[in-house]
Amino acid sequence: MKLLFLGDVMGRAGRAAITERLPALRAEWGLDFVVVNGENASSGVGLTGDHAKAILAAGADCITLGDHSFDQKDMMQFIEQEPRVLRPLNYAREAPGKGARLFNATQGRKVFVAQVLGQVFMKRPFDDPFSAIDAALRSHPLGGLAQASIVDIHAEATSEKMAMGHWCDGRASLIVGTHTHVPTGDAQLLAAGSAYMTDAGMCGDYNSVIGMDKAEPMRRFITQMPRERFTPAAGEATLSGVYVVTDDRTGLAKRVTPIRVGGRLQDARP
Repeated sequence: MKLLFLGDVMGRAGRAAITERLPALRAEWGLDFVVVNGENASSGVGLTGDHAKAILAAGADCITLGDHSFDQKDMMQFIEQEPRVLRPLNYAREAPGKGARLFNATQGRKVFVAQVLGQVFMKRPFDDPFSAIDAALRSHPLGGLAQASIVDIHAEATSEKMAMGHWCDGRASLIVGTHTHVPTGDAQLLAAGSAYMTDAGMCGDYNSVIGMDKAEPMRRFITQMPRERFTPAAGEATLSGVYVVTDDRTGLAKRVTPIRVGGRLQDARP
């Protein structure tokens, strides 16, 4: 199976890149299943229902969220109506929506997707992500109902993401990090056959400070004084993520490739 995971969609520029480029890429690369992290798609914080609909219409099969899951208030209701949007498994127990789900892919195949939040350096306290993902993967083992599975670890610390990769190795097709908005150079096949990348990067304007217009973040770093709200950078966005080819029989990865399309970063394609 050919899988594509795209990192955090950042504001209007990121949404435009998804809606303008993803349909053609899906056809050109013969993709069987696409996951998009929509954590920052609406004004840089959270995701609205209308923006979720646009990302799904562009060719995403699943949208994952993160620590800003419900910063846009209409997501509280929308996520209950739209099962293709997932919030983290280890979010508050009373939170609406689901953190994992089995999805339909091409040719009658199934893909299991789950997301967890990290604990290290995160502003809010979350439950243990390792026990949460362990239970989810035990309930949907590769070679069972799922021909492939994807784990999104939404976290600050690279060490925690790497630990999650090794914890899930051999039990998921892809373990990929989100949240820090910078694509890492460590896409690899782990020892037991899972694909891994510490951070998929963002779908946003890289002439920025992690997707935000440069002026206000730089002012705060230099003067330690805020003046305005952060606003997403509005230049041409780069689609950033990771492409994985899996074995339908085992669910393990055969190939993993970083993806960068458009915008300022050097082009990288399957």
